[in-house]
Parts: sequence; C-alpha cells; structure tokens
Amino acid sequence: MTSLWNDIEPILWRVDKPARYIGGEVGSLEPERHEGDINWLVAYPDTYEIGLPNTGLTILYEILNDRDDATCERTYAPWVDMEKEMRTAGIPLFSVDSFRPANSFDILAFNLAAELTYTNVLNMIDLAGIPLYAADRRGDDTFVFIGGHCTYNPEPMATFVDAAVLGDGEEVVGEITEVMAQWRAEGVTDRHEMWCRLAQIPGVYVPGLYRPTFDGERQTGIEILDPRAPAVVEKRTVYDLGQWPYPRRGLVPLTDVVHDRLNVEVFRGCTRGCRFCQAGMITRPVRERPRHQVVDMVRAGMERTGYDEVALTSLSTADYSGIEELVTEIMDPAAGCGRVNVSLPSLRVDAFTVGTAAAIQQGRKSGLTFAPEGGTWRMRRVINKLISEDDLYAATDAAFAQGWQRVKLYFLIGLPTETDEDVLGIVELGRKVVEVGRKYRRSITVTVSVGGFVPKPQTPFQWFGQDSPEELQRKITLLREASRDVKGLSVRWHDPSASAAEGVSSRGDRRMGAVLERVWRDGGTFQEWGEMFRLDRWERALEAEGFSLASVSERDRSRDEYLPWTHLSAGLHDDFLWGEWESALAEAGTEDCRWTPCYDCGACTTLGLEHHVASPTAPAGGSQGTGQGLDLRTPVSLGVKPVSA
Repeated sequence: MTSLWNDIEPILWRVDKPARYIGGEVGSLEPERHEGDINWLVAYPDTYEIGLPNTGLTILYEILNDRDDATCERTYAPWVDMEKEMRTAGIPLFSVDSFRPANSFDILAFNLAAELTYTNVLNMIDLAGIPLYAADRRGDDTFVFIGGHCTYNPEPMATFVDAAVLGDGEEVVGEITEVMAQWRAEGVTDRHEMWCRLAQIPGVYVPGLYRPTFDGERQTGIEILDPRAPAVVEKRTVYDLGQWPYPRRGLVPLTDVVHDRLNVEVFRGCTRGCRFCQAGMITRPVRERPRHQVVDMVRAGMERTGYDEVALTSLSTADYSGIEELVTEIMDPAAGCGRVNVSLPSLRVDAFTVGTAAAIQQGRKSGLTFAPEGGTWRMRRVINKLISEDDLYAATDAAFAQGWQRVKLYFLIGLPTETDEDVLGIVELGRKVVEVGRKYRRSITVTVSVGGFVPKPQTPFQWFGQDSPEELQRKITLLREASRDVKGLSVRWHDPSASAAEGVSSRGDRRMGAVLERVWRDGGTFQEWGEMFRLDRWERALEAEGFSLASVSERDRSRDEYLPWTHLSAGLHDDFLWGEWESALAEAGTEDCRWTPCYDCGACTTLGLEHHVASPTAPAGGSQGTGQGLDLRTPVSLGVKPVSA
C-alpha cells in the first residue's frame, strides 16, 4: 500500500508536537521493498520522545535493514490528541519512515520495557486495524511480536500476540525473517503452521501453542498443544558483542527527547546479584565490548550526529574493565572524538572512585546518580546490594571534590523484611551525604528518589508479595516527615498506586489479559504517565474478572506453586533463585561471581561454558568484601559445588 502522508499532513497542525509523526531524522531510512522481503515494523509503545532513544529498537532497525531479505521501519504510540484525530479521519497506525499503514507489514514487533505500556500495545494493535486477539488473525494478517525484558513473563499479553522473543534479538530476528520468508514462498496460509515453525526457533515463545491450567485462583501447569512446541523456551544470548557493533547510524531526533545524546553500549549483563533486579538476572553473563570498538563507535557517532555528549551504557558502567582508561582515551584529542562530554548513567557506589571522577571532570557536570537502594546495611544485605555507608560517602566525596554540585540517590521501599528503621535510614544517608558535600561548598543539592518495589519474574524475589499502595504511602509519609528539616535534601517518590498496577502485569498469569483489555477499553492508555494513570480503572477491571490487588500482586507465592513463567527460562536454575531468596531472609550476601568461584546460577551452563569471567581484574568495588562490617555468609541451600574460575 502507498503512503498515507496526504491524509496525515492535514491533521498535524491540530496536534501537540507534530514532529513526533514526520520521521526524516538523521540516520532514518525509507527502505525500498522488494518481492519476497519480510517487512518489519518495530514499535515502541510510548511516545516518540520516550521511544526514539531506545537503543534496542535502533539496533534491530539497523540489523534488519542491513539484510537483503528484509526491510524495517518504525512507529511509536500516538499521543491522545493524535489518536483522536487519526480515528476521526480513519487513519490507521502508520510508519514514521514511509507513512505506510501498520497492517501492510508482515510483522509488527513491540519492545516491552515496562509493564504499564501494555495497554498502549493493545491500543496500537487496534489502531492498526489488526485483529486484537492472535487467535482471530488469518492468512496474511500482520503477525504481532513482542520482545524486551518484560517478555520473561509474557502471559498477561499472551492472548494478543503471535510470538514473544526471550533474550537478545540480534541473531533471532534474522532467523525469524528466514522462517517467515520460506513460509510465504511456499504459499502456506495456515497460521498454526507458522506458529509451529516459529516455536522451533530457539528463544521464540508462541503462546497459542500452550494452554495454562488452573485450580481456583492458582495456575497449576501448562499444557502443550502441539508436539513441535518445546517444553521449556530458553532465552537467546549474544555471546560476543564485538560481532555486533550497532547502532552504526543511530537516530538524531527532530524534537526534544529523553536521553538526547549518543549512546554506546559498553557491556551487557550483570552478576553483582542484586536480588530485586530483573535486568541483572536475565541478562547474565557479563559480555564486554572491546575497548577499541567502543572508542571507534564513539568517534564515528560524534562525527555523524554532531552530539557533544556520549553516554556509555550498561547496567553498571563503572564495572567496565579499565573504565577510567577508556574515558580518558575518549576525551583525549588524539582519539579524534572531538570535544565530548562523557556520561556514565549507571554508577555503582563502590565502583566510583576519585580516578573515575577525574577522568570525566573535563565534561559538563550535570549531576550524578547513585543507587544505594536500601537505607540500612541490614536492608542492603537482604537485597545483596553490598555497599557500605563508607562506600557511599567515599563516592560522593570524590564527586563533590571534583566539582559536582548535584547528586541523586535512588532507593526502593517495600522490600522484603523491611522495617520503619530501614525506611528512615534513607533520610539519614541523605543527610550525611549533604554533610559530605558541604565540606566543599554550600550550594550542593542532594535528591533522594524513592520507588515502590515491584517483584519481578526470574528473580529471587519472585515469590514475595509486594506492599499495598496504602503501606507504601505510609512509608513515604515517614520519609517526608523525617526529611522536612534537612536543608539541602529533597525527597521525591513514585506513585504507589502505579506500583500496584505494575505488579498486576509483572507476575500475572494469562487471565490478566482480560484485565488489561478492560483497563484499555476504559480509557487507560499511557499508564506510565502520571496525569493519565488512575488506579480505580485497574481495581474495577480486576473485580470484574474476579480478582483483586491483594489476590494478584500482594500475596506471597510458595516454593511449590507453579508460576506463570515456569516454562520460560532466563538461564537461571530454580534452585539458585530459591537459595538466593533464603539467603535474603537470612541477611546473607553473595559475591559477584566474575572474580570469585562459580556458584552455578546456570547462566554460563546454558552457553556450554563452565564459568565465564569477564575480566581477570576486578574494578573498584569488584570484590564485595571491602565494606565496613561486611558479613558474607555462604548462601543457603544452593546445593552446588563451586568451581575455580
């Protein structure tokens, strides 16, 4: 089908931020379609300014367009004003690259980075004119795929999608393209047959080939409906990042976006072992990009985009081997990167040193963010965030000494075994960081940002029942009152009600799909946006389907309960996760396995490795035994024999 531009252009003057919908950015493509190509439309289920900087989507956009048998374009969720105009004018969801309608593509593939975007996915499928339920799609109807961290429990979305991809996407998108091209070439129109072929690709989960079983409120198992579907779907892992130097072109937006800078991924994965952190668990093992390649990507990116800032991204960038030397090299004029400000957006307190601060001091000092997560040493042992108060004070002292005036500290509340003393410890840490900063200047600002903890699948805390919105609000009130008289300290918090809704989608089973549909039909789109979120929509939807927040998100799970994602694997042994849960209750820490004997979490085993070591030398804080009074006891009930690295 041809471009819809002539229909789109007349309505743009009536909407806010029309640049969201016109494409044409530096780095964008309008690929030419050829007979036999598989045409992908990659989608981010939030606004352009949130979705465009997403590195994962950009990487797949480039990889697919580099192939001879595929094309790839982009789309984002239209804001409510644009959606209204589109529905009034009969304009379907469209690509921002060629303005073709979404239902003219073979695959509509969503990146799911946050559970509260699920209702936007439903809205975009409907706006595209694609049947909402996967079971209702026929023949040449567009296939709907999902990927991203949320797919480690895709069951709440299972009714609406044809397939979910677990893990890294660089290799699997090519395999999907080839399987679909063969299916098209054979003239097959039976979608069940295509589902079965997709299910045989490692890392691809096809919900329509499985049926969950229930006994009352609890799921009891999963029934496989076709013998070609695997009993367990294992995630995909790209082992060598050096073979995938993407993005090469990147996208330079036409309007303001979040994280408006060059982004270069320096490594993937994390084995620090924070028990609340889904990203750290599901992306194991750590895989570092070669240093020379990082420098080359920065140099080429700065030349092409005109940016003056680069973010070196990962889950904990200061853990990159030789991070100080890397930053120094990038900022050295001889490297050819120009005058560049280096941002390290993911800083671990015990890995941030005076040397790291000095290496980036030549750049713009916009502020630093550290994430102690827990307010007391006891709480940090529970969550395995093994950093001491001295670690925090040393890191912030290094920052203030090098000229930074603003520091942000991120914490979670509602964690397992948390007491009011742990909550109030957050304010005490913030107060002492203010004192550290005022040794250097009076104008420093320390912001404490607090989020409500939501248990995630494939983590040691997946069995924990999260706090109710009322309990989270009580703890926020404690923080507000305790911080009222601390000058230089401000406290901000995430809406507890939104955390409750997130929990419904995070650990819900397939029956939550009906809840999501009710929320969407009740006007509940853009649930990540405070002005759009209303908890009563979720409570009404849950009640209508026979559930409640207490029955879905607030209850503990038992060891023998069948979890909705039991048939999906992030590469971690269930015994490892349960052992870490028991260690949390015992307030026992587990060291980072990159520089210690293997404790057999399973991540390396699935790759055919005994024990993958990212670097022979630990970064600052790499050995977690540096904290004052550190108590690292043997993890409970792991039942594994450590092997030497």
